[in-house]
Amino acid sequence: MYDYYKQLPRLRTTNYSVYVSHPLDDEYIALLADEIKEAAAKAAYTDYETVEFATAFVQSLPFTDDSVTTPYDEYPRYPVETLVDNGGDCEDTSILLAAIVDKLGYGAVLIMLPQHVAVGVAGEDTIEGTYYKYDGRSFYYVETTGEGYRIGESPEEYSGARASVYPVQPVAILTHEYVAAPNGDQVGVQVTVHNVGTARSGRVAVLAGFASSEWVFNAQESGLVPIEAGASATVSLNVRIPQERHIRLLVQVLIDDVVVDESTSGWLDGE
Repeated sequence: MYDYYKQLPRLRTTNYSVYVSHPLDDEYIALLADEIKEAAAKAAYTDYETVEFATAFVQSLPFTDDSVTTPYDEYPRYPVETLVDNGGDCEDTSILLAAIVDKLGYGAVLIMLPQHVAVGVAGEDTIEGTYYKYDGRSFYYVETTGEGYRIGESPEEYSGARASVYPVQPVAILTHEYVAAPNGDQVGVQVTVHNVGTARSGRVAVLAGFASSEWVFNAQESGLVPIEAGASATVSLNVRIPQERHIRLLVQVLIDDVVVDESTSGWLDGE
C-alpha cells in the first residue's frame, strides 16, 4: 500500500481533503482508530480526552521538511506514507490526524493558514480556545507539529490569521492538458480533463481563448457532463485568432462556474 501511494502524483490543490478521503487506506486507518478508541476506553477517557489522545500520538511524530526528505519543496503525504515514514511536516501530520479523527467518528476539517496547515475538530461551545465556523458547527483548532498543544490552542503567529476551511470529505480535483493546432484564422484546441480526485465532479466547462495582459479575446466555452473520480473527458474547441499581437492561448477548466485549473501558452509575439 505504501508503494502504491508513493508512486501517485502529487495533486495541484490546496484542498488536502483529497489525501484524507482516498479510499484505499480506509480499512487501515479504521484499524488504527479502533486501537486508539480501545486504549481510550480502557483509560475511561471522555470524547474530548480521546481526541487529545489521538492528537498526542500524531504530535509525537518527528517534524521533517519536504525539501530534506523528498526531492520536492512541497510533497503532501497520504496518511499511510506519514505513518511509514515516521513523520512529516504540517500538512502531512494534519492529513493523518484528520483521517484518524474522522474514523473515530468526530467531525474534522482541514484549516489552511498562510504557509501552514492545521486540523479543526468539531466541538461544543463550552470548549475554550480558537475555533472556526463551518456549516453551522464550531471546529476547534488543533496543532499537529509540536507536542503539548491542547485542543483550541493555536500558536501565537497564527492568531487572527486568515484561513480557509475544507471539510474532510471526498472531493473532485480536475487537471487537464491540451493540444493546439493552427487552422487558417483559427486554432483548434483539444482539451482532455482528468478527475484525479475522490468524488464525482459538478458541472464541468472548458474555456479556450486568447489572453493579453488585461483582456481575453474570442473565448469559446463547451460544457461537459460531470466526470467520475478517476475518469477523463475530452472536448474540442475552435478559437479565432485575434488581431492583437501580444497574446497567448488560455485554457481554463471550471466546475460550477469556478475556475479550478488553467494553463497558458507562451506569448505568440515571443516577448
